[in-house]
Amino acid sequence: MKERLVAIYHGFGLPRLIIAGFLLLLLIIAGGTELSVAGLLSDALVRIGQNGIYVLAMVPSIQAGVGLNFGLPVGVICGIVGVLVAMEFSLLGFSGFLVAILLAVPLAIGAGYLYSLLINRVAGQEMMVGTYVGFSVVAGMCIFWLMAPFKNPALIWPVGGQGLRVTLTLADTFAGVLNDFLAFEISGLKVPTGLLLFYGFIAFLVWVFFRTKAGVAMEVVGRNPRFAAASGLSLNKYRTLGIIMSTVLAAIGYAVYAQSFGFVQLYNGPLMTAFPAVAGVLIGGASTREAKVRHAILGVVLFQTLLTVAMPVTNQLIEGNISEIARVVVSNGMILYALTRATGGDQA
Repeated sequence: MKERLVAIYHGFGLPRLIIAGFLLLLLIIAGGTELSVAGLLSDALVRIGQNGIYVLAMVPSIQAGVGLNFGLPVGVICGIVGVLVAMEFSLLGFSGFLVAILLAVPLAIGAGYLYSLLINRVAGQEMMVGTYVGFSVVAGMCIFWLMAPFKNPALIWPVGGQGLRVTLTLADTFAGVLNDFLAFEISGLKVPTGLLLFYGFIAFLVWVFFRTKAGVAMEVVGRNPRFAAASGLSLNKYRTLGIIMSTVLAAIGYAVYAQSFGFVQLYNGPLMTAFPAVAGVLIGGASTREAKVRHAILGVVLFQTLLTVAMPVTNQLIEGNISEIARVVVSNGMILYALTRATGGDQA
């Protein structure tokens, strides 16, 4: 029995045990206040499915030896374009959501390939360069949003008739199509079944890929480039594949995020999307050289649940509305902690 507990401890890792214990403490405190624990957990389930694919997008880039993909906004922008085109033609429900993904994926493949050409030239500095690429793409697209040839009155500024608004609503198109699909409620706990099923399906596809010949080769390239080169594997080929996969997952992730959130945020909206995803995968136990699907799933569950529960509990304990302050402290504090664990989450 003792050996089993020790094995569970080493497998789960001390940092995740501490975070899980702190989360449990917050839920116990919430139960003693006016807050609804079922409501908090319902919100947490939505946020897990809403942000899960972003965290999952880190796995291919890490496994390919590129490291953490701080250039995630490149894929997010492709997802935004897909969603905007679907909104331009007022496509409703699942048809609008699927069209957004079908348009975003080819764009993400092309953008991911171009991004990989740069990343393969700066081996060893991928994360720093990726951060600047992400910021630059978001800034450059701010100009495009002002000049984009969209005509739908719901998208453009009413004065002047040109340029996209800062925030667009999906309420009249395909907001909540996944969240509401097969959703059910148990004792006040609302389960967004469709959202979680879609996230689980994407995670399963990534898991299956890393059991194929190409997936195993990518993992070898990421773990031991010299051995991979000596075995005849093309390093740039699998690094490119990993970046493209990560970019495609980010594009799909944005379509899922937007339909769940109910709004599309343009201009500087996608600027910081990489950092919570990076924190999530590191908190889940990944390192800059190795990441598994289970790390992405565990990380997004811990990170998003704690982020969801901590803010309202803090407001209840401290008089006054400090929800925004609490959000910044908790989210950035967890990101800072996660980045200090970049060599692997199993270390205390």
